[in-house]
Amino acid sequence: MKAPAHEVRIIGGAWKRSKLPVADRPGLRPTPDRVRETLFNWLGQTLAGWRCLDAFAGSGALGFEAASRGANEVVLLERDGALVTSLAASKARLQAGTIRIERADAMAWMARAPEASFDLVFLDPPFDSGLLDGALAAASRIVSKGGFVYAESAAPIVDISTAIALHPHRSARAGAVHYQLFRRPLPGFGDSVQPLVGPP
Repeated sequence: MKAPAHEVRIIGGAWKRSKLPVADRPGLRPTPDRVRETLFNWLGQTLAGWRCLDAFAGSGALGFEAASRGANEVVLLERDGALVTSLAASKARLQAGTIRIERADAMAWMARAPEASFDLVFLDPPFDSGLLDGALAAASRIVSKGGFVYAESAAPIVDISTAIALHPHRSARAGAVHYQLFRRPLPGFGDSVQPLVGPP
């Protein structure tokens, strides 16, 4: 098996400083450390009780970070067999019992998932895939009320469809990566200014 091109670190929680291999695969672009640090500052340092989905897992950096911070359930979806094997090896090495890995097409899997079955959904498809709009729509159905959807893109997401039940919550940029946190409104809240507590 080809050696990993490099590695990323888990930056917080039980597995802080543990490394995850990053294989040399087309379109694989792990979320940088400083972006994950900002994201989990937004979400809170513990995700105890949360159900999380990493829909385009790749290296698994987002999903393993959530599990490291106490999430009760983390599902990693990946359709590349070599990456699934790598994710399984990382799960075994870290004894990550709360992580479930599925070899699946993320869009098809989300279409079948029960409504409101996750508190947090990570969306980081390859920038040139054209999948993000559809993935946001799918995630808005399977995230719980008050739950969060995180997305990375090559440009800011400014024209989200009114049919998608998500409101912008936080956003930032790191180099060429734009990253945004959306929230599905809680009952009785008409905008994104809502209590930031978890699980939702």
